[in-house]
Amino acid sequence: MVENNLFKNGDWVQGKSRDGELIHGFVETVSGNREIVKVNVVESDNEKAVGKSIWIPSKWTEKLPDLEISNEAHLLALIDLALLSKDETWFMELSGKLESIKIHPKINAKKSEVKIPGNRIAKLDFK
Repeated sequence: MVENNLFKNGDWVQGKSRDGELIHGFVETVSGNREIVKVNVVESDNEKAVGKSIWIPSKWTEKLPDLEISNEAHLLALIDLALLSKDETWFMELSGKLESIKIHPKINAKKSEVKIPGNRIAKLDFK
């Protein structure tokens, strides 16, 4: 892996655990010396690691590029995920993006073909 010591909490990463397992997840904590990171594993070739947090050397980890989500259906799905994970900061960020899309619909005119039925927050006012 390419050495990258510029991790922040919430960054999506991929890498290898100390046991050589491939992992994909997000950074929960960065050590004071930035040499190790605590990663919440979302995907792995070891199913037992999924859902757990593990400490791994940052040099065995690579930051994934940030994706710009500008599609309303995708934002609604991510908002549901933020609610499930009780991440208020992420919820507020996503809600702001959703409001921006609703204010400037021509910029994001392409609609997703993915339908998300029964989104429980679709009727909230995000002012």
